[in-house]
Amino acid sequence: MIFARWTPARSVEQLAAALAAGDGPRSERAFAALLKAAGRARPAELAAAGPALAGLLPSLPPEPRGLAAVLVGACVESGADPAACAGPVLTGLAGTLREAVRFSVLWSAVSSDDPPEFSFEEADGPGRADAATTALGGPEAPGVRAAVAARGTLDSWERAAVAVLAHPAGRAAVPDRAALLADVDALGGADRLRCLQYALLVLDDEPLVVLHRPTGRGFALRMSGVGDTFQLHTLLADVLINGGHLAGTGPTAQAAALCRTDNVAPERRPTTTGSFNLCGPDGTWIWNEGTPQDIPVVDGVRLLVLDPPPYVRHWPAGRFFPGMAADLVLERVLTPDEARARLDRTAPAERC
Repeated sequence: MIFARWTPARSVEQLAAALAAGDGPRSERAFAALLKAAGRARPAELAAAGPALAGLLPSLPPEPRGLAAVLVGACVESGADPAACAGPVLTGLAGTLREAVRFSVLWSAVSSDDPPEFSFEEADGPGRADAATTALGGPEAPGVRAAVAARGTLDSWERAAVAVLAHPAGRAAVPDRAALLADVDALGGADRLRCLQYALLVLDDEPLVVLHRPTGRGFALRMSGVGDTFQLHTLLADVLINGGHLAGTGPTAQAAALCRTDNVAPERRPTTTGSFNLCGPDGTWIWNEGTPQDIPVVDGVRLLVLDPPPYVRHWPAGRFFPGMAADLVLERVLTPDEARARLDRTAPAERC
């Protein structure tokens, strides 16, 4: 048999057969053949292999499992059904995060230094993993093998998870968002796993009430797939200023389109200018560097106050996740009485 001539789907079939037979050497050969086939496959061929490969993730050893998860993510990016792939990827992510947190706990018991950084995707990853294993008492010490494997594959699982979370069906499949976010926080949050954290925080079909303090006007909107507040800020200016509801200079049509579904090379992203200062109802600033999850919920709906910008801010227009479609839709303009009643319960913006 010449594995190298197989499509990814056929290679997955061979890998499944080897795993079912419990044949380790054959499984390793089949996995190597899968990686080779995937490297030269057309997008449609990758997409066809995605769901079946996702189903094999629980049967793979930890190290190749992380690499296979990355390949599942590539299959989703090539068109594989995210709903069919998300379950095994997100389950694997959850287990990896738990074990990576345990690695940090085990490390703190033997060293006052920060836990070491290493990834099996890097050339020196295995060597650094071996050093960490030795420091923790060796591979036979309780929990060490799994914890080290999780730490070494964490980057792979983040990439795989972000690929499936780029789709509404993938986000809907998240088993326990609060638990995942707690583990992400324990591992460093946005300083260590920013893309994963932001992907887990994305809101879909989320109501948003926006109050424009200078005019007293209010708007009921609905947002989906918005990765960060830079993106939301640009979309707000497009909907409210370009839509003719507020005065000012809104983003260009290209800038707004890039915040929804369009893509260009990073170096071609146009610069856009902030139109507002975003605040919570208590007057605290809602920073562009955060996510829409930062907007407080009042009476069951997120409430955002727009003030004049205190200074000029520029940023490249576009989406935090280029593969994640987003939108912000105006559902209705609040009546003057509704807007005033809500504004009367807000505090002035804090001074910078």
